Amino acid sequence: MRTRLRRVRHTALAIVQSALGAALAWGIATGPLIGHDRPFFAPIAALIALGGGLGQRLPRVLELVGGVALGVLIGDLLIVWIGTGVVQIAVIVALAMTVAVLVGGGAVIVTQAGASAVLVVTLIPPTDGEAINLDRFVDTLVGGGVALAMSILVLPLNPVSAARRQIDPLLVTLAQLLEESARVLAERDRAAASQNLVQARATQGDVDAMHAALEGANEVAKIAPVRWRKKGHLRDYLDAAVPLDHMSRNVRVLCRHVIGLLRRGEPVPQVLPQSLRALGGALRLLRLDLERGDEPGESRTSAVAAARMATEALEHTGGFSGQVVVAQVRSLAVDVLHATGLGRDEAQELLPAVPEGPVSYGNE
Repeated sequence: MRTRLRRVRHTALAIVQSALGAALAWGIATGPLIGHDRPFFAPIAALIALGGGLGQRLPRVLELVGGVALGVLIGDLLIVWIGTGVVQIAVIVALAMTVAVLVGGGAVIVTQAGASAVLVVTLIPPTDGEAINLDRFVDTLVGGGVALAMSILVLPLNPVSAARRQIDPLLVTLAQLLEESARVLAERDRAAASQNLVQARATQGDVDAMHAALEGANEVAKIAPVRWRKKGHLRDYLDAAVPLDHMSRNVRVLCRHVIGLLRRGEPVPQVLPQSLRALGGALRLLRLDLERGDEPGESRTSAVAAARMATEALEHTGGFSGQVVVAQVRSLAVDVLHATGLGRDEAQELLPAVPEGPVSYGNE
């Protein structure tokens, strides 16, 4: 129930946007300026654009509006000439989707064009002798305009909240993977290590969702005047995105070599699991620092401590996989430092030096 209530809270803005947008579109279309009796397509267009566009980039919202408007326009133009029926539905839908493809529309605009043409043909077909009526096309433009106004001017999403909803769970997941890696190393639990790798590989979907959400959030922060003051806080999340992507990849490499270390029976210095726990703690501190907009001093300190402990373990690992695990801890520490806003040279200066040797240290 808590999870479901949390989903409701996260989608509350979408619900309010959609409800108000549909009502406002209907009110404008039936008002004295336009005066349509049954402007069905005005609230429908607003609902489609708002429901499908929340958190998406502006081009997707425009595609949704354009797809509906194109389908309605083509349906209105053709239905008067060829009438209605089974064959006519097929022809009108095919033409609407073909035109959508010709104008360069993506899958969204093509699908919406076809669906809207179906509604035009089947919902309120014209009576005999009726001339071409573009009222429904006008209603669609009204609904689309209302949707854009709601998304940009009236109730735009909070870009920082949108970014946080994607980045916070990813940081927690990566921290848990590192902490579980520390446990399986300390207890030499090969079965749990394999399961940990499966969970680490599953983070790629979260990374892709993070990038998509940040693109939409950044666009809102640029074009929505009421959200301009969020740009500074959002920048912290944007700066952390690429290092987070690197972290997820490095965690997968680390989990894979933890399995190799245990399979080969290589020694596990006590300080190595400790370095992984410190690194997990750095990620949890980073999440709090990003949320509060604070200077990430503690997360930096914890990341450097993790790198220092891993470096101490290097001369006691005694095998290739152990050396790679150490290398990945150091690379992850660099990723954390990058996510806190430090440049590559600044991050390198904070890390302890390593003994000369053939080991390659990933993103370092």
